[in-house]
Amino acid sequence: MEIKKKIFLLLMLIIISIQTISFADEVSITSKSAILVEVSTGRILYEKRSTEKMWPASTTKIMTAILVIENCNLADMVTVTESAIAGIPSGYVTCDLQIGEEISVKDLLNALMIKSANDAAYVLAEYVAGSVDSFSDMMNQKAKELGCTGTHFVNPNGVHNERHYSTAYDLYLIATYAMKNETFRSLVMQTEYTLPATNKYPNEDRSLKTTNALINPESEHYYKNAIGIKTGYTLQAGNCLVSEASRDGLEFIAVVLNGDRFSDSIKLLDYAYDNFTLTKVKEKNTVVDTIEIENATKETKMLDLLIDNSITVINNKSIDMNQIIPEIKLREEIVAPIKSGEEIGTIKYKVDDIEYSAKLLAASDVEEKTYYETILIIGGVLLVFAVLLLASKSKRRKKKRR
Repeated sequence: MEIKKKIFLLLMLIIISIQTISFADEVSITSKSAILVEVSTGRILYEKRSTEKMWPASTTKIMTAILVIENCNLADMVTVTESAIAGIPSGYVTCDLQIGEEISVKDLLNALMIKSANDAAYVLAEYVAGSVDSFSDMMNQKAKELGCTGTHFVNPNGVHNERHYSTAYDLYLIATYAMKNETFRSLVMQTEYTLPATNKYPNEDRSLKTTNALINPESEHYYKNAIGIKTGYTLQAGNCLVSEASRDGLEFIAVVLNGDRFSDSIKLLDYAYDNFTLTKVKEKNTVVDTIEIENATKETKMLDLLIDNSITVINNKSIDMNQIIPEIKLREEIVAPIKSGEEIGTIKYKVDDIEYSAKLLAASDVEEKTYYETILIIGGVLLVFAVLLLASKSKRRKKKRR
């Protein structure tokens, strides 16, 4: 009997261990830090040391670009200063901006995000905030607002500095926020751009080519569903990439730091599309349940409960969503009167240990029984009782006569 019990316990442990193995164990990447997230739900599908401090290199420019877009007009003209381009270390990419050159914010943003031009980053930072230090303060404040807890910026382009760092998770937060901006979104999808001739640069030969192989049709790493976002590289940071892909309404963001950035990103994105899908389990304003309300009028006592928001889950394709039973929890006291739209309870779905919930609202007004209605009901009950009593007495009299 003892042996049977041990065998049973062993089998149970095996079953539990199988159930708790992450699907993401199927993915093997070289990057030291990474994260893969479904955009609409924020569900993390894969992570590898995602909150560890890393050097972000030029993925920093995601934050720079969105701050510029939010604080400038694209048509604004900017004058390049000596201080903005003098401090760029040798070997870092530039777009050959000249001191005194007048160039638009739009052109500088294209240089920043397509070619990853470091001089454009400094010029934009000075234009927006007056100095690189002041702009860095803006970057840090924005990062804090977005929920970043492992990020600190000291420059707008990712030139290596021991005090300039981030995490894969924080870069995902920043990228998610930036990609909600249509100007930013269209900017990072571009593969090439030519800077116009200016007062200090008479030729239109500054041709910008994307550094992101995922969106370049001519690259061996081209990924047809990719829609951005930004590469990065320094000797200390290694190769980095923040990418996003979109297909059939399903979008994923992948962040890989210090590794084989293009191959690793493709592995993660393929894993996402091969294994996961979005399922809308409940539409907004759907009737979830109908309940009877105490002390309500006859006409209004049956109350429909509506879901206040659609519930969409990101689920593994192997899961039969028809087998997922929601948990409905109603508030303790539900009595009339009730107003249409009043919160009555909640509905919750649990899929892959992730909870998705929404409020349940009253679909209509529920009226309370009035004093007179109560009297009428009591009177009606008494009348029925009196009739039954009289009928009973009448039967007894008839029996006596017999």
